[in-house]
Amino acid sequence: MSAIEAGSDTAEPLAVEPPAVPLANRIAAELVGTAALVAVVVGSGIQATELTEDVGLQLLANSLATVFGLGVLILLLGPVSGAHFNPVVTLAEWWTGRRDPKGLGLREVAAYIPAQIAGAIGGAILADAMFGKALVQWSTHDRSAGHLLLGEVVATAGLVLLIFGLAKTGHLRSAPVAVASYIGAAYWFTSSTSFANPAVAIGRAFTDTFAGIAPSSLPGFIGMELVGGAVGLALVALIFTRRGRAAA
Repeated sequence: MSAIEAGSDTAEPLAVEPPAVPLANRIAAELVGTAALVAVVVGSGIQATELTEDVGLQLLANSLATVFGLGVLILLLGPVSGAHFNPVVTLAEWWTGRRDPKGLGLREVAAYIPAQIAGAIGGAILADAMFGKALVQWSTHDRSAGHLLLGEVVATAGLVLLIFGLAKTGHLRSAPVAVASYIGAAYWFTSSTSFANPAVAIGRAFTDTFAGIAPSSLPGFIGMELVGGAVGLALVALIFTRRGRAAA
């Protein structure tokens, strides 16, 4: 996942999105990657509910499939687009590199985010199709409770802190394992089961299955994910920005 350059106080973009990669290729990678991610999340949720009625086992199966799928997708598509698959990560990448001419520009942001949303919707429809479900059936799974919204702030803040913290410390190559592991853990330690991604949340509204979210719950989830992204960036600045240079 692209982020800020390791050890940089000015949050320069990491050269994980080579300028030689055409924007069309990067958009395709974001669309396909997000679609595959949502297909994994929704499809494994459907499979789990068909195999067992134990909710704990259902969540375990869903989280394990997500961990493996996300890790592979980041490893495969990271060198092409940065493997954001997430509007919050894209916006954070733009914000941290907005003063750098080599950073992610508004043109890329305006292309990435619609591709991510379209991919997420397509992935949910694909998963439903594979399991013989209605292709579009709005979820009835209400997730509007306050403690779930708090869980989304925590999940998204932790994700942003992890990605940009890895970049600051020069360990961004570990992102496939680290990010996938974090999401797997956050499935269990957050009350919301860690959507941490506005595009994925939108896609999951299109399926009335285990992984779904009611459309009425989307504004709260997306709002808290954006808040979580801002909190994550603030934590990166608090923890990793070097202040000794100015004092010296």
